[in-house]
This record gives sequence, C-alpha cells and structure tokens, in this order.
Amino acid sequence: MAPDRGESQGRPEEQRLFAKLDKTPFEMRAALSRLSEADVLPLLDEPAYFDLLKVPLPENRAAILGQLAADRLIRSKPDGWTITNLGALLLAKSLSRFDALARKVVRVVVYRNDGRSEIVKQQAGDKGCAARITGLIRWINDQVPQNVHIGEALRTEIKMYPEVAVRELVASALIHRDIAITGTGPLVEIFPHRIEITNPGGPLIEPRRFLDMPPISRNEKLASLMRRMGMREELGSGIDRVLTAIEIFQLPAPDFAVTDGNTRATLFAHRSFAEMDKDKRVRTAYQHAGLMHITQKRMTNATLRARFGLPDHEYTKASAVIRDAQDAGVIVPDDPENKAKRHAKHVPFWAARLPSGAVATGGPT
Repeated sequence: MAPDRGESQGRPEEQRLFAKLDKTPFEMRAALSRLSEADVLPLLDEPAYFDLLKVPLPENRAAILGQLAADRLIRSKPDGWTITNLGALLLAKSLSRFDALARKVVRVVVYRNDGRSEIVKQQAGDKGCAARITGLIRWINDQVPQNVHIGEALRTEIKMYPEVAVRELVASALIHRDIAITGTGPLVEIFPHRIEITNPGGPLIEPRRFLDMPPISRNEKLASLMRRMGMREELGSGIDRVLTAIEIFQLPAPDFAVTDGNTRATLFAHRSFAEMDKDKRVRTAYQHAGLMHITQKRMTNATLRARFGLPDHEYTKASAVIRDAQDAGVIVPDDPENKAKRHAKHVPFWAARLPSGAVATGGPT
C-alpha cells in the first residue's frame, strides 16, 4: 500500500482551506497515512518509546502497534494505518520522511564570538525528540565552555551551566513550541558567554510568571507523553529546578522573553556583582524572591547577599538592588509596616498581601 502524505486530497488551495477549517489539534492530525501494518514500524523508533517509559518491548508487532495506538501515536483506519504528527514528532527515525514536519527539527549552532558572524559548528537532528533527546542534551553540553576550578589538591573543570538547567529549558522548548507554525523548529545557540534557547510561538503564560503559575501547554498530548517518559517536569517544577541550579552556580538570573513571536530563554555565564548591569541585578533579585517564596521562605538582604556572593559588610549594595527591584515593581515588602529595612523581608509582586487577603495577580507594565 502506498503511503499518503496527508488525509485531504485535491489541489493545494483546497488542502489549505481544509486545514483552516479542521479543528483537530495539530498533534492528532495525520503526518503519514494509508500505511500497511508492515510500513509503520520502520518509520518509528519504537524501542526508544518503550525504553523511556521503562516498560519491556513487546515481543510481537501487533502488541507494539496496539500500545502506540493507545497513546495516539498511530491509529488504524479502514484504508490503512496513520502516523499522527504526535507520533512522528516524538519517534520518527527521520522527520524528512514526513513532509509537513521536515523543518521542525532542533537546530544547535555554536558561535566563535558573542555575535552571530562566525559559526564554529552546527547540528540539525533529523529524529523525533524522544528518539533523540538524550544524545541531543549530551551534544549540547559537550559544546558548552568549561570553567576551571582550583581546589585544595586538584585542578578540576566544571561546565559553565548546570546540566539540569540546559535539559529542562531544551525540553520546555520542545513541549511548548507552537508546532502548527510551519517551516521552523526550536533553536539552541551557544555563545562563549551565553546560551539562547528559542522556540516558535509566544508563551501561554506571561514570562515573569513561569515560576508560580500552573502549567499550560498548547500541546497537551506531547507534554503528557514527554513527562511520562521522564523528559520534562511540570512547567512550574521545571523552572523551579532551573532557577535552583542557577542559584547554586551563582550565575546571573536567566532571561525569559518574547521576541518576534518566539519564546526565548537565555542562560548567562558567570559574572561578578560588579560585572552585572542594573537589569541583570534586578532580574536576579526578582527570581530569587520568587524562588524563596515558593519554598515558604522570604528574601532578605542577607539571602540576596548570599545569592550575589557579597560579603556581609556590603549590605548596602544588596539594599540598592532591593530598592531598584521595588522601583521596577517586581518585588514588594512582605510586611509593609516593617520599618527595619536591613532586616525587611520581600516577596515577588504576585505574592503581595492585600487588605482583603487576596493575592495580587497583576504586575508591573
């Protein structure tokens, strides 16, 4: 049986019209149709699916197809088998075999300098994300510069960025991208002093609220399966882990931004307090206050000094950052009546105490 590249037939204009009228989620649409039973598995890396789920690989083809169908990666129809976009995006041995998905691969680009004028190397994988995630994260980490640490007896090298932060942000880009946008996929750019991870489409949550808001994904089936496969935490706990790891490494706070309709997360290499500009200091204070709040603690001058690696006698520098963050509207006093500024506690703007007992959900504009 010859495979069909889509479910709708006719001229390109008709196909585009059908696509606009079709309310089926993109994940559930057909990536390749009218396949014989024998055609399906050669296109998919089904061992990766069972391995990530930590269940034994069934001994026969019918059982494998049944499990893939239960997760809606494939489906059986009277005219043959269909591989869904979800199935191809996760398990394709080669996305180039699926016309509509061929350009949705993850690209990784390494630059010589902090601009984009000179590319050192790049990679664009052709596999589905479940079939490739482990190798992808390993390759990215191999490209990341290392910092040298001189211990008491040994000279050791550690990665510039915590691996958990890189893994969570790459997985987040895979989950939360707008997969209905044609001709583009997630992009990881590695510079000497930063990493930018960009995915197509704007976020469904305002970027400053990534830490505390409940997870929302436009690709629910993809998100659910990636979490079951251990490829991604829930949105809140994932960002929680990112920020915790960044604080342990004492790196500047990540920047989450929307640019040209894309969502971009930027990790920065280590900078001393003196090397950070005002925006980085304020963003670091805000994220530190948020992380403290969700762990049932409060930011103080002392915790912020520790976050920046400042000695105790430089408390005035931390006070200045707190004042700047308050002026920016991203943190507020936990107890507005407390006048002892050096020992004052602060929370993010969305945790402000209101007279009615409600929690603020707005924020600075």
